[in-house]
Amino acid sequence: MNFALILFLLLLLTGAVAAADRFHFARRRAAGAREPWWIEYPKSFFPVILIVFMLRSFLVEPFKIPSGSMIPTLLVGDFILVNKFTYGIRLPIVNLKVFDVGSPHRGDVMVFRYPEDPSLDYIKRVIGLPGDTVTYYDKRLAINGKVLPVRPDGDYQYLERRTFARQYIETIGGREHRILLEDDAASASAPPFVMQFPFRENCTYNTSGLTCTVPPNHYFLMGDNRDNSSDSRVWGFVPDANIVGKAFFIWFNFGEPRRIGTFQ
Repeated sequence: MNFALILFLLLLLTGAVAAADRFHFARRRAAGAREPWWIEYPKSFFPVILIVFMLRSFLVEPFKIPSGSMIPTLLVGDFILVNKFTYGIRLPIVNLKVFDVGSPHRGDVMVFRYPEDPSLDYIKRVIGLPGDTVTYYDKRLAINGKVLPVRPDGDYQYLERRTFARQYIETIGGREHRILLEDDAASASAPPFVMQFPFRENCTYNTSGLTCTVPPNHYFLMGDNRDNSSDSRVWGFVPDANIVGKAFFIWFNFGEPRRIGTFQ
């Protein structure tokens, strides 16, 4: 469901009714006569819808985490806020950038339109910037030939599965974040799992991993739950035109209220 499009259509409808009443119907009503319901309700909702539409389109947008690909950073059921301003101002619906503010940095957690189906929003961590060479072999990540430092951080228990994964702290772009690795999990970034995607020729794969050179105006993203994430290793690069915004805040979680207010 394209909520932005639905909100835009409601804005047009209520705005049209409000304008029609001001310049036509109000002048024909008797003094003191009550507005008919089909004018009163749209006029009342118009300013509310306008405020929500502007906030959601240009400042912040709520987003619910639908899968476990970003565990342990983000859990299924987390409600987060996405900064729509950080990476530039974009026209709603068409997502066309009209004012450049900044670009994604390595380590950012970014929401974007899934390249295979732009009607779906995905969330992953930015690993490779345009021009970067990203290597992921034997579950170790390197960027431009430099292996990212990691250190063990105990075990992580999946509550829903009652199983464990090894937890590590990885440093990218001068910032630390936690990742999960499962010793007995096979690599998802090897044939036959890899899709055919634009600039597929920029990547080489084998049973141990991959090496990809990120094309201009594209980004390479991965989930923090490395062995349980379908990401750029599988379906390719994310174009700049697909960027939605930067995730920065957990504002609610029904099952884990202690998580409210965390994340950055």
